[in-house]
Amino acid sequence: MQEKLPIAIVSDLACPWCFIGKARLETALARNGLTERVAITWLPYELNPDMPAEGMDRTQYLDAKFGPGKRREIELRLSEAALESGVTFNWAGVTKSVNTRMAHMLVAAASTVQRGGDMKAALFKAYWQDGRDIGDVETLVQIAVEQGFDEQAARDELANNELRETVVALEAHAQEVGVTGVPFFIVDGKLAVSGAQTPDVWAQVFAQALAQQAPPPEMPGF
Repeated sequence: MQEKLPIAIVSDLACPWCFIGKARLETALARNGLTERVAITWLPYELNPDMPAEGMDRTQYLDAKFGPGKRREIELRLSEAALESGVTFNWAGVTKSVNTRMAHMLVAAASTVQRGGDMKAALFKAYWQDGRDIGDVETLVQIAVEQGFDEQAARDELANNELRETVVALEAHAQEVGVTGVPFFIVDGKLAVSGAQTPDVWAQVFAQALAQQAPPPEMPGF
């Protein structure tokens, strides 16, 4: 059996381009017949590690970061980019910028039972499409239960200081190796892909990665 191609994805749930990037990658994998031939690892990154635990008004946050009145312009550009990816954003529902530390902890916990991708997808949908507060512990517990996890187990994981420290350490490592923006993809431990690239770009990346992964041809006489 051919070994699966590992893809590590560094992303933040509060990053709309990460949502788009995930969809574009999945489209590319399907087009190239690779959906079942990759092993994806989700790694945490917080664009706003100093965000208050209770979050803050999204319009105020974007005004402070990009200047007054930029929200509509940003949302329009994202909606256009998302359209061809099959992603939709419910801008009216996304009223709060959230602290994503606990959400990353939930993904990390789900990853220990090979459900990290499912949890990531559920949290992206919950925030960007359903307008739910994924910085709120009760909301996160509810999402975990909806994904089939035990309620008390979810509460325990979200209160697990060791898991919290692991997430913080992974974020610090990403910065140490030069990740300054997300989404950021590491294919087969060698190829770095920055940004929400289109399926056409991914096709080239896959071709390169699989060529490097292929064993060398046998020499005549050996």
